[in-house]
Amino acid sequence: MNSRRDFIRTLGLATAGLAMAPNLDVFAGKKKWFDISLAEWSLHRTINKGELKNIDFPEFAAKKFGIYGVEYVNQFFKDKAKDMTYLKDLNDRAKSNGVTNVLIMVDGEGELAGADESKRKQAVENHYKWIDAAHFLGCKSIRVNAAGKGSKEEMKDRMVESLSTLAEYGKKAKINVVVENHGGTSSLGDWLADVLKTVGKKNCGSLPDFGNFYEYDRYQGVIDLMPYAKGVSAKSNVFDDKGNEAVIDYARMMEIVKKAGYKGYVGIEYEGKELSEIDGILATKALLERFQ
Repeated sequence: MNSRRDFIRTLGLATAGLAMAPNLDVFAGKKKWFDISLAEWSLHRTINKGELKNIDFPEFAAKKFGIYGVEYVNQFFKDKAKDMTYLKDLNDRAKSNGVTNVLIMVDGEGELAGADESKRKQAVENHYKWIDAAHFLGCKSIRVNAAGKGSKEEMKDRMVESLSTLAEYGKKAKINVVVENHGGTSSLGDWLADVLKTVGKKNCGSLPDFGNFYEYDRYQGVIDLMPYAKGVSAKSNVFDDKGNEAVIDYARMMEIVKKAGYKGYVGIEYEGKELSEIDGILATKALLERFQ
């Protein structure tokens, strides 16, 4: 336990000096091959306890963590998708803190690969307002889920149809529609890659999550999905006393991401309980910074 406490203490001291000590890489002219963003889900317990509001998330990411890219979760402002006053305020707060709005993660809007055709079409339409909101906020993407029941073949056909429609709608607003490996059939890397290949649209891609593969090899899953990646989700849960993620080999993962030629945001998504959400985010940020 001492080594764990020492790691957290060292992490805190390093972070405290963040504002005072600018990144020397900037002055050395070294270009980072990816940027770090923060997925709002990393703070879901803090938000659900009422200790942080969605409207304050961009400023919190910038001032608390020195992170200047944010990934929103729609359930934290579910009734605000068409509220232009709210979205303008959110946009202004992001801009005033030098924060880029990266994407909106969309949940709870229906099954895009569901068996009921009318419900499936309604689910597609339910996502339109989030594409519009993402466009207004200056995001590049919305993240959707490949949820539904049936055989892999049935789900593929339905998902291809739903994604094709959504991507066509998103094209007008220059918004990507990206799918995360997020449980069930979607956590089979080869299946999801096949879906995206079949859709074949430039603004329809993947959001590979390091942690959501379950029965499928996580490294193979990321390899499968990286050719379609419009973002990357750096899942973390538990850290060892050297600051490494205890289950996921980040060096191996980030090498896969780099070899794929990816350049863009890698989003921190801390879900662990051993560290607080704040310490877990800081630990993940410190780990990612090793590979920049």
